[in-house]
Amino acid sequence: MKAAVVTAFKKPLEIKQVEIPKPGPTDVLIKTIACGVCHTDLHTVRGDWDAKPELPRIPGHEGIGEIVEIGSMVGNHLKKGDIIGVPWLHSTCLHCEYCLTGRETLCKQQTNSGYSVDGCFAEYALMDGNFAVKLPEDMDPYKSAPLYCAGVTVYKALKVSQVRPGEWVSIVGVGGLGSVAIKYAVAMGMRVVAVVAPNDKIAVQLSKDMGAEEIFDGPSDQHGKWIQDKVGGVQGAVVTVPIVAAFEQAFQSVKRGGRVVAVALPNGKMAVPIVDCVLGGIELVGSIVGTRKDLQECLDIAKLHKIECKVQKRKLEEINEIFEDMLNYRISGRMVLDFTAK
Repeated sequence: MKAAVVTAFKKPLEIKQVEIPKPGPTDVLIKTIACGVCHTDLHTVRGDWDAKPELPRIPGHEGIGEIVEIGSMVGNHLKKGDIIGVPWLHSTCLHCEYCLTGRETLCKQQTNSGYSVDGCFAEYALMDGNFAVKLPEDMDPYKSAPLYCAGVTVYKALKVSQVRPGEWVSIVGVGGLGSVAIKYAVAMGMRVVAVVAPNDKIAVQLSKDMGAEEIFDGPSDQHGKWIQDKVGGVQGAVVTVPIVAAFEQAFQSVKRGGRVVAVALPNGKMAVPIVDCVLGGIELVGSIVGTRKDLQECLDIAKLHKIECKVQKRKLEEINEIFEDMLNYRISGRMVLDFTAK
């Protein structure tokens, strides 16, 4: 099969022929239809994080494909011909305190698609049958592929924010994650303040299109005060941009009793005024992707409210160009690899 393979960090991926993987007892083999390209894939290719993937590695964790082979121990909830996704959470131990309490994303023995196991930048890929979530009928696989990462990530973060219908939430950063977050927040009945880069007209228009009521595109070190003055503060702030100052401003933007939800992963440390945190009852929490239940809810809401990602279809052979565009901020919406393209 054809695949894009990381053979060395910070080097172009190699498009090469590799063997089609054989499913183990709990695995299913899919023929890939589409796979979104996520910023995490760029971190994988560059070896940016301390816990680096073993090489060679096939990235990709926003995959959608058709089941063509099923392992001997996979339950009858899956069958050949089903269309499923291959998300970041590939498998967990199923038995630790986190797995047993519905917090499987915290499992220390988890495997991650495209990072600790091969992913979907390939014509075929494996998925653990215990963690395979079907794509609801009549949903476009290309526009839905990013929901298996970006969608479930922001949906879970909005749940973690504990913002109720009719209350204000700020989405800090309106890129691939933030734009989807606005759509989900609106679908969940929240009122949205979007915080975009200074004078970013494209992000301003995108925020409006997605349903934001208020938009801040001024100096990045002033959005906290602006939100307090404009709407009296937000009940929750979801930070999707990897800039430390954005987290600090988000803390300044929330009401008493509010929550700042950390999604992006900047290097560095943030400064939090402890007195304000204590006297204001403000919480800072992290949120990482979502469980199988979160993913199913995320997809069901997307179908009900017609939430689709703005995508550009690209060929696998263009993957290095896509990463170059990512590095130079030349991407609008989500890039999706089309494995049906000739």
